Amino acid sequence: MLAGVDEVGRGPLAGPVVTAAVILSPHDPYLGQYRDSKKVAEKKRLKLYHHIRRHAVAYSVNMASIEEIDQLNILHATMLSMRRSVDGLSVTPSKVMVDGNRVPDLRVSAEAIIGGDDLVQEIAAASIIAKVVRDRLMQRLDYLYPGYELSKHKGYGTKVHMDALRALGPSPVHRKSFAPVAKLL
Repeated sequence: MLAGVDEVGRGPLAGPVVTAAVILSPHDPYLGQYRDSKKVAEKKRLKLYHHIRRHAVAYSVNMASIEEIDQLNILHATMLSMRRSVDGLSVTPSKVMVDGNRVPDLRVSAEAIIGGDDLVQEIAAASIIAKVVRDRLMQRLDYLYPGYELSKHKGYGTKVHMDALRALGPSPVHRKSFAPVAKLL
């Protein structure tokens, strides 16, 4: 019962960081096809997302809020969200593999794997789940806070986003502890 864990949204200036934990079935016909979510076309990513949700032994999605990011810092908020995702699994994993170079404080054995979203199928599956959830959330936030075009750049500091921030000022979903936003407050 290996669980893979990954995050999406550490670098953006807006929105929460989203994490997922996934335990795949050894009988999953898509094993070997999962990749880092950023390397999978959106249409295929959505297909894989629905497949994982239907066929995984267990999966859990969580997030750290903008307020938690601003209070704890992005690293600690990400670790908190990862722990929540692992704790939210309906099946206790025997081991957790985390994409990156750090692991959250967990009640089970865990290992960090740099580039794990390309090396471990469970981590790649978690990457896909987390990305689809965060992308959908950013689309909703774009509707609630028009003018920033959050659905296009997902909160990253693109030129379009920076121009909107300067013109409109930060919204309630912007991370006030991130330097480009803090400078405008």
